[in-house]
Amino acid sequence: MTKKEIVRQISERAKLTQLKTKEIVQWTFDAIIETLVSEGRIELRNFGVFEVKQRKPRKARNPRTGARVDVEAKNVVTFQPGKEMEERVRKMAVVPERQRGPRAGQPAGSASEAPAAAPEPARQEAVPASV
Repeated sequence: MTKKEIVRQISERAKLTQLKTKEIVQWTFDAIIETLVSEGRIELRNFGVFEVKQRKPRKARNPRTGARVDVEAKNVVTFQPGKEMEERVRKMAVVPERQRGPRAGQPAGSASEAPAAAPEPARQEAVPASV
C-alpha cells in the first residue's frame, strides 16, 4: 500500500477531499519524524513503538572486492508492533509469495526473485521380477 492509497481510503471514510487528506497524512508523518528526532521515541497505543537506536561501528566486507570496510556507528529507526497489531497480523491468512508484489525498487520478474521450481519427474515404481 502506498501513501496515495492511504490518502484515498481515509478521504472516502472521512468525506474529505484527497488534497486535504494528503495534507493531514503528511502532517502526521512529519509529527512522527519530528518526535523521533527530538525525543528518540514515539509510542502509539495499539499500534506500536518507533525508537531511534544507535548501531555500533563494525567491520564489514565489500562483496565485490572482498576488501574489509569500516562501517561507522549510525542511528537507525526500529519499530516494535503493538499487541493489537501483533494479534491481528498473526490471525490473518498466510499470503503466498507469488501474490505479494515485488519489493520496493525491484521490477517484477527481476533476477533477485527465486526461479520457479522445475516439476519433479514422475517416479516409476520398481516391478518385482517374475520367477
